Amino acid sequence: MLEYKDKSYICHLDLGFEQIRGKWKAVILCHLFEGPKRFLELQRVTCGVSQKVLNDSLKQLEEDKLISKHIYAEVPPKVEYSLTQRGLELIPALKTIEKWSRKYFSNI
Repeated sequence: MLEYKDKSYICHLDLGFEQIRGKWKAVILCHLFEGPKRFLELQRVTCGVSQKVLNDSLKQLEEDKLISKHIYAEVPPKVEYSLTQRGLELIPALKTIEKWSRKYFSNI
């Protein structure tokens, strides 16, 4: 058993999947791979995610150091989200899963 942030995990794979668990986290990461995005841009490209769920997902990804939030000192404030190095290193694994899905579910 592994302990991380007061939670127990069966193995490192379980802990790794916790970082992207949920419907939107992996999708957000893949969209940020294309470049930094503002909140409303992310909401548009994720089609269907509520403001609360998107906000919660972004906070969790930021806490896990997969993304960073950059607040520009201007009025009104401009906020952009981008991948950290840790987040960038996760992208090949996500792309592998995406490739697998295209191969076996291309008829959908």
